[in-house]
Amino acid sequence: MPGSEHVIKEEVVMQGYLLQFFFTQDQRYGHQMLADWLLNEIRSLGLSGATLAVAEQGFGGHGPLHSAHFFELGDQPQQIYVAASCAEGDLLLQHLMQTGVKLFYVKSAIEFGQLGVQP
Repeated sequence: MPGSEHVIKEEVVMQGYLLQFFFTQDQRYGHQMLADWLLNEIRSLGLSGATLAVAEQGFGGHGPLHSAHFFELGDQPQQIYVAASCAEGDLLLQHLMQTGVKLFYVKSAIEFGQLGVQP
């Protein structure tokens, strides 16, 4: 069941979403770099984590190839990954829609968990 949690031995397993946001390093929202702004928004909503990753090259729906260049890194593709419960994922997407930010994303249903026991 989405959003449910169950324990298998010493593993906590959750159902939820993997949200992936795609943009280039030079993109901004207001006066902030988009990556910084998005990470701050995710944290302010109380989600438990997010990961910023950079890529060598990529292209999107508009066609041009984006890549890091020796003298200019601004066109370098970046992604933010968030594993979230269904409720957290829906909250984040609704919040981002309300801000009016222009951002491509992928939302995939996943099972995720934590191994081991906290001492």
